[in-house]
Formats: sequence, C-alpha cells, structure tokens
Amino acid sequence: MQSPSVFARIGTRGSPLALMQARLVRSLLARAHGVSEADITIDVLSTGGDRSQASNASLSEIGGKGLFTKEIDDAMLSGRVDIGVHSSKDVATRLPDGLALVAFLEREDVRDAFLSLKVASLDQLAERAKFGTSSIRRAAQVLRQRPDLQIVPFRGNVGTRLQKLSDGVADATLLAMAGLNRLGEGHRATGQMDPEVFMPAPAQGAIGLAVRSDDAAMAALVAAIDHAPTNRALSAERAMLAVLDGSCRTPVGALTRLEGDMLVLKGQILSLDGQTAFDSAASGNDAFALGRQVGEDLLAQAGTEFLAKWASSS
Repeated sequence: MQSPSVFARIGTRGSPLALMQARLVRSLLARAHGVSEADITIDVLSTGGDRSQASNASLSEIGGKGLFTKEIDDAMLSGRVDIGVHSSKDVATRLPDGLALVAFLEREDVRDAFLSLKVASLDQLAERAKFGTSSIRRAAQVLRQRPDLQIVPFRGNVGTRLQKLSDGVADATLLAMAGLNRLGEGHRATGQMDPEVFMPAPAQGAIGLAVRSDDAAMAALVAAIDHAPTNRALSAERAMLAVLDGSCRTPVGALTRLEGDMLVLKGQILSLDGQTAFDSAASGNDAFALGRQVGEDLLAQAGTEFLAKWASSS
C-alpha cells in the first residue's frame, strides 16, 4: 500500500546513466508540483538486459529491446511503482497491455559519438582494425563506410565500454552522445558522427516516461514535465519503427527535425553487412501519419526478398 507521504514511485534500471535519468525525473516532478524530492521514491530494478551484459550477445540475438524494460513494466503492472523511466530507444514500439508512454523529457544530442584511444576518426582506423559494438545498426553503418573492419561484441554501461577500449578489446566504438553528456563524460568523445550519414536509432537521446494506462491521475502529473517538440518527434520515429517491426529485423535509423510547425522525418534500413541501404524522407504535421508514411515507403523500396533475407540472418 502506498504511504500517504509518497507522491510517486519511480522504477528504473541500476546503471549510472539510468539512475541519473531517474533522479532528473524526480527533480523535475518535484519542481513542477511543489513537493519534496524525498516524497518521490526511486526503486532500482535489475533487468534481463542488465544481467545479460556479460554474455556480450547482441540484443537481437537474445530477445530485443524488451530485455531492458520487462522488469520495470512488471513492477508498474503489479503496482510496485507508478512511473517507469526509460532510455526511449530501448522501449519496444508495442508496450504491454495496461501501460502507456505518456511523456518525454527534452531530447539531448541525438548523434553517435566516436571513441578511440588510438585515432581521431573512423577513416583513420587501420585496415582490419577491431570495432566494438553489439548494435546491429551501428555495425551496419560502420561496415557501410569501412567494410574491412572487424566487428567485435561490445556491451556494458559507459564505464565498462571505456575500460574495454583501454584493455584493447576494440580499437574504437560508438556510444550515444546523449548518455555521455548526461554523465558529464562528453569530453570522452573523440568526435561526433554526422547524423545524416550515421542516422541515430529511433528515439535516441530522449528519456521516456511510462505509467499504467488506467492511472489517469499519475499520467496527468507526469504530463506536466513532457517536452512537446520531443514528444512529436519521437511519436513519428516510433510510428515508423512500428511499421518495420514484425516485418524485418534489419538495422534501422531515424532523424527528425522541426521546421516551424512541420516535422521532417528521415528513415533508413540497411542490410546487416551495410552494403545495401534504403532511405526515405517526408514532412508533415501529423507525427503518427508521417512515421507510417516513411516506414511504409522503406518497406516498399526494400521488397519482401530483402526483408526475408536479412530477417533470417539476424
């Protein structure tokens, strides 16, 4: 039973980045509603994605994005917590019945950061150098530019991946610039990737907040800290991804910008080896319709043979 003094209960993963994000949400909620941060609790939950880090397997091999959210989802559905705080790119396009994404904090830098202790850029890596990533999107985009590189598994939180670079597990890697910035580690980036070429993951750089679908009061409290432009952009990108989910497991990138009141969405799907890519772009005011339009165009361009080939390979 929730104590009368508790304003809200937040569920989060336990990584340094996840805890920072949960504390940011707590601070914003307290400020928006004039309550003490002490009245907003943070419940740390271990997820399957966290427990599988040591295996170094890619998420596509062991169950997909839901591995980072399932335990938090279950805690919300059981009433243990009221709000789930997520890195939005880790949230599946279809939430479990009874849950809804209701708000997004203002988006951070969407770009991928290039990190290396040896060279300043991807182009400068030696032939056959080891590139560390367990993201099929990043691997495909890197191989599109440098097909000679060796992709090596590379999972873990930011600190773990930085240590792996020091240990020589890989010669370079890509991390989300947003996560580095939030941790005060932006200086670790050797450089930033051009998002027009290395399109970010859909919803990258934004913190998403989920609540129970039947908890209108909590949804209203959380909506007070929603950043409307970010919400529109992510709604478009997630709608695009929803069209592609269930049709293929190919790498997907998305990039959205606002031009006045108009959303401009670019989407891309690639083969796992990066040697084939399809791009689409459109603009509009209706985020969901725009996302579906771009997703359907990508599917039409790629065709069923391409999708079947790479879905079976992943």
